[in-house]
Amino acid sequence: DIDFIGSHGQTIHHLPPGKTNSDENNFFGYSFGSTLQIGDPAVIAKRTGILTVGDFRTGDMALKGEGAPLVPYFDYVLFRSKKKNRALLNIGGISNITYIKKNSPPEETIAFDTGPGNMMIDLLAKKLFNIDYDNNGKIAASGKLNPVLFEKIIETDEFISKKPPKSTGREYYGMNFINKILNSKSPQINNEDIISTVTEFTAYAVYKNFELHIKEFPDELYVSGGGAENRYLVKKLSSYFGKTTKLRKIDFTGITSDAKEAVCFAFLANETVCFKPSNIPNVTGALKPTILGKICLP
Repeated sequence: DIDFIGSHGQTIHHLPPGKTNSDENNFFGYSFGSTLQIGDPAVIAKRTGILTVGDFRTGDMALKGEGAPLVPYFDYVLFRSKKKNRALLNIGGISNITYIKKNSPPEETIAFDTGPGNMMIDLLAKKLFNIDYDNNGKIAASGKLNPVLFEKIIETDEFISKKPPKSTGREYYGMNFINKILNSKSPQINNEDIISTVTEFTAYAVYKNFELHIKEFPDELYVSGGGAENRYLVKKLSSYFGKTTKLRKIDFTGITSDAKEAVCFAFLANETVCFKPSNIPNVTGALKPTILGKICLP
């Protein structure tokens, strides 16, 4: 009973046009962006016998956009409010936010990547404890903030202060960034404190982006993604945003935290097959609204 499949794929390389390392974006005098998601929609269509829509980012990047984030259009349609200024925070490998002012049109939606989500925490959990992730934030909770390391991370990170539209990924917050952190740490700091400090920084980065680039805070903040399961991270977010912002896990809306992105790309695929644009140019930096994705026949 499946009409079609919408698949974003797994991003393994994302370099927006003119926005990242020039050595990686320039060849023979030509400057361009590139993005690669594994999980080719043509293969899915052929193997399942079901029409599949995928490769959503490329169309936006062809119009000089970042190709990300793509969730804000979905967020606007499903979660806009007449009475509340609402923000949606997805914490995957990278954290990204969508800010929707009450009664606003879609073109006023603000959205961008804020910085690391689970990425640095997971990399450090693997490097320091040989585990894939900090389950429920237990390691972070067992440590404490190291002020020297925290300030060093803030000094090292140039992405937070960068103005939107902006997107990022493993190319920035990968092992090179991690090694800078580890090389700068005090000899006295233990591994639990490193995880605790990086987790604190992840929450701080979300807060600081609101302060710098949105300049106001939402009435409600809905949290989704794997990071929503990290209790210590959510606790730190609550402390930064204070009592004026109501922090809630998105599950209460009827869409679970784990399912939100899957529902989003089913929705975006539906827009594609209906020939409807689903990017927001002031979010991605694209020249105009455009239909996203490639339709692959079975």
